[in-house]
Amino acid sequence: MANILVVDDEMGIRELLSEILGDEGHVVATAENAQQARELRSGSVPDLVLLDIWMPDTDGVTLLKEWQRDGLLTMPVIMMSGHATIDTAVEATRIGALNFLEKPIALQKLLKAVQQGLTHSRDPVRPVSYIRPSVTTSADSGDHHAVPASSFSPPGATDLHHGHGMALAPAFAPVADNASNISFDLPLREARDAFERAYFEYHLVRENGSMTRVAERTGLERTHLYRKLKQLGVEPGKLSKKGG
Repeated sequence: MANILVVDDEMGIRELLSEILGDEGHVVATAENAQQARELRSGSVPDLVLLDIWMPDTDGVTLLKEWQRDGLLTMPVIMMSGHATIDTAVEATRIGALNFLEKPIALQKLLKAVQQGLTHSRDPVRPVSYIRPSVTTSADSGDHHAVPASSFSPPGATDLHHGHGMALAPAFAPVADNASNISFDLPLREARDAFERAYFEYHLVRENGSMTRVAERTGLERTHLYRKLKQLGVEPGKLSKKGG
């Protein structure tokens, strides 16, 4: 049993999350805005916070920055949003968010993220530098998981946004021309896009273009995966032929 704080301006979301987490045996407190969240945090330290990004008074990222600045970010925080961009999610994990959930949130993804958050260290969260993944030429590198979730994963977790930022990915065999040539001299946005492009190309080749299996491997909903591949300019059809 854990004490969980849910911060969201939508009553329906607060009630739904409270019901789900309550059924799991957790004690849930709710806040409809940043001010209520500040007051609750000043009185106690929750074991986990589910924090909406878009709120009318102060947005979730700003509140996260406040907690980090004031030394109050001593608990795992999972960000939530139905409209946030990848840049917003990256920014949140850079500040110290443990994970990012896209609304509507699938039940299994919610419970998995909560479990990961509750097993995470309660030491003060510190941003971690982005690290280039190690690369091996071995064709058999064991269990291939996505970047530890937080992964923005986890981390022991399985999605790109877990941990205090992007963690080291497991060693994997390069399957794209740019997989082992990501330069630290690139601007952050370009370096991140290059890594994500190589990451998704690897999984598409490994799963022979199966979007269902790639979605499972990377921890993304299929619609989010399609949108992400289009944004990166990755063509699943060509890669499935390459892996076949």
